[in-house]
Formats: sequence, structure tokens, C-alpha cells
Amino acid sequence: MESIKDRVAIVGMGCTQFGGLRDKSHEDLIVEAAYEALEDAGIDPEDIQMAWVGTVMSGEMGLSLSRPLKLNYIPVTRVENLCITGSEALRAASYAVAAGVCDIALALGFEKMRDRNIRGPEEVVVTPMAVKEYMLPPGNFSLIANRYFHHYGLGYEEGKRMLAKIAVKNHHNGNMAPKAEFHREVTIEEVVNAPIIAFPLGVYDACTSADGAAAAIVTRADMARDFRQDPIYIKSLTMCAGPREGRIRTDYDYLHFEETVQAAKRAYREVGITDPLKEISIAEVHDCFTITEAVTYEDLGWCPKGKAKEYIDAGVFNLDGELPVNTDGGLKCFGHPLGATGLRMMYELYKQFQGKAGPRQVKNLDLGMAHNLGGGPGTAVVSICIVGNEESPKMY
Repeated sequence: MESIKDRVAIVGMGCTQFGGLRDKSHEDLIVEAAYEALEDAGIDPEDIQMAWVGTVMSGEMGLSLSRPLKLNYIPVTRVENLCITGSEALRAASYAVAAGVCDIALALGFEKMRDRNIRGPEEVVVTPMAVKEYMLPPGNFSLIANRYFHHYGLGYEEGKRMLAKIAVKNHHNGNMAPKAEFHREVTIEEVVNAPIIAFPLGVYDACTSADGAAAAIVTRADMARDFRQDPIYIKSLTMCAGPREGRIRTDYDYLHFEETVQAAKRAYREVGITDPLKEISIAEVHDCFTITEAVTYEDLGWCPKGKAKEYIDAGVFNLDGELPVNTDGGLKCFGHPLGATGLRMMYELYKQFQGKAGPRQVKNLDLGMAHNLGGGPGTAVVSICIVGNEESPKMY
């Protein structure tokens, strides 16, 4: 299988404020994110040759993007794949460019979730599957937390403090990210003693739903420096889907996400990574719950199974650690607009590689990773994108 490595670059990105944006429509968010990306790349809407829009809760199709941006008479396609929907928009745009179908593509993800209930207004399509998928996450992920504590011999207090350190880290980082919703540091004691939402997970162990949008301008790698001198190059973009029958499997251990393991193996192989903890400089991972981030450390091969606590205690994943994770605060501080999260992760990596992350800037970057997970225990979809700011000497 031929790799996408260094065939595609991102030359412009945009991201709205995330949170409860009740004064803005989904079209407002689309225009804001898209025009930041267009201005960042130095191009106009007329320069876009193909576009993909990711949204889960909106009932609209490609028109939701083409109408507000006036992308007339070009292919515009809607994609949806649970919580990795934004990453799917980026993957579609990237593979189209890599295949030579177009030279400049737009990937945009958006969602308006905060100002609607699960029944939704008329423009929202809500199916029984949507209710099943989006009403049960706390309970599903609490199963992983309980199983992890039991299997690896962590008492309740010890396990809660392990997870609390992840929340504390992400709130510390998010406090320095202007577009995050939550700008408040928390303490371990606050996290441990917060109200329980699904035992043993408390309020500070979970992300919120949110409104928001993010966008990327994708082009051929050999054209990238025509737009800017500091693009980021996609080294690998893998996606893995698990078995649909996962929720009724009896052989699932509730200790890992096999989809993450397999997607990471493919991504590392494409890039040539053999020691991910040392070779990856920065990462955004899907911290829908603190236990998800802890398990992801192990699934991505950054620490041995059952040893996440030791690495967390050592500060390995802190902003000043060996591998800073969720330097913008992650889903924990931004919230989770389903269609936008994957592209928001890339927005943070993009700014970090350009040295524009302000007080949360990580130095000496080589490779960055975005890990985006959808679904739940036993069956999931995972997208992993690895990027860098230098292209390989031989691209094709």
C-alpha cells in the first residue's frame, strides 16, 4: 500500500472559540473558521477546488458549507463518522490532493450542540442510534475506569488521583489557550471530590458538549511553500474502525481500544517510528474522559500496559514533560463539538509547529500526533494523523 507521507501539506487553518455560542448560527461558525483559514493561506474562496464538511448533528449535506462560503459549482461533500468526523473531513481532502484529483482543498468541521437538546430543532436529524450513541458515554467509559482500577490493582483513591492529574494538567494547559471554553485551573482535591456522574468518573473527568468549527486548507506538498514558508506536512493519516457487534462481545477486556492500537501501528510503520515516546514531540489525544487519555497513553505505545500511572506521576505528559499531551487543554477545556474536534486538534499542532502557541509553546518540535476516537468500549473508530514541519528529501 502506497503511503500518503509528505504528499500533502496544510497551509492554512482556522478555529472559532469553542463553548456555548448561542448567539452564533452554524453558518456564522463556518464562515469564521473558513475565513481565518483562507486568510492564513492567502487565498480566496474561489481558489478552493474541492471541499469536505464534517458534521454529525446537523441534518444538512454539502450545502451547509457551500452556501455560506459561496463555493459555487465545485464538489462539496458532507462526511460523518461519530466523534472523528472532523478528522474524516481532513482525511478525505488530503487523499484527494495526494491522488492528484485537486491541488487545493478545504476541510471543515462544525457542530452546534450546546443550545439544543437530544430531540433537537427541526433541522436536526436524530435517530434511535444517535440517542444510543450520545446518551451513554459516561456509563460506557466508567466501565473502562472500573476495570482498569481492578485489573491493575489500583484502589479507588489511588485511581482517582491518577485520573485527577490528567484533568489538572489539561486545565492548566487550557487556561493558556484563548479559544478554549474553560479558563480555570483545578486542584487534585477538587477533581477527586467533585460530584460523580458515572462511578468512578466525576464532573472533572468528563468533557462537555460544545459549539464550534475548525478548518484546514490542504494542498500538494510541492506547492506548499508557494503559500507560506512554515506549512506542516502530513506524514501519515490512518483510520481504523472496529466491529459493530462490539457492545455485545464477551471477549473484550475493557482495558484498551484495539482500534487505537492498530491505527497507531500503521501510522508508525508509514512514518518509520520505532520508539514513539522519544520520536513524537507533541500530541493531541481524545480525552473525552480522563480514563480515555490514560488508556490511550498505553494504546499508542508511550508506556507499558498498566503503567500509565507511573508515567503520569513522573510528569511525562505535562507541558514541560518528555511528551507534552493536549497542550491546549484538549476536549476537557474546549468541549466536544463532534464535527469540529478532529480539526481543532490539528489547529493546535499547526500553531505549535509555527511557534505561535504563546505561553504553552513546546520547543524543538519534530513530529506531532493527533489521535481522535469515536464510539466506545469494544467498538470504536479512530483517526491518527502524524505531521511535521519538514518534508522528506524524496517525496514521490
